[in-house]
Amino acid sequence: MELFFIFTGAILINNYVLVQFLGMCPFFGVSKKVETALGMGISVMFVMTLSSIMTFIFYKFILTPLGITYLRTVVFILIIASIVQFVEVFLKKMFKALYAMLGVYLPLITVNCAIFGVTLINIKDDFTFIQALFNSLGAGAGFTLAILLLAAIREKYENNPDVPEIFQGFPLALFSAGLMSISFMGFLGLI
Repeated sequence: MELFFIFTGAILINNYVLVQFLGMCPFFGVSKKVETALGMGISVMFVMTLSSIMTFIFYKFILTPLGITYLRTVVFILIIASIVQFVEVFLKKMFKALYAMLGVYLPLITVNCAIFGVTLINIKDDFTFIQALFNSLGAGAGFTLAILLLAAIREKYENNPDVPEIFQGFPLALFSAGLMSISFMGFLGLI
């Protein structure tokens, strides 16, 4: 039951994008179309989960025994960057259209603070390996949910004549994200 609460909490209650405001660059940059948002969400979920696994193992079995935990920031960033490179090469070979749509935002997953934040929170909260896995899966699913919701809203209101010209584009995206954040904060007392 505890794993369910960790997973659900990472999706709804502690959503890293809408409640903790991490990972905003790809959230706004790739949320214009649902297809690209889904591709980015799945990529972030994969990188987030794999990064959490690798950083957890590296922290517990190498950095801690050697007494060099102060290097975790550098080591975690190197691990995340390596995984992103793998994802980028894989998408370039297997899904060329998705690779082209994600464009510059794919390498930006390397510096996505949501991924780095999840790896640090797993260590800070002293999660076990399974708890860290469920937290990172939930965080990735929460990121995907948030970016898909924003993309659907942005597609619906794109070039809508009822929206005043001054609000079209990015201002409406900011407003929509703010309303989504308020609605997700309604889940705070759930668990």
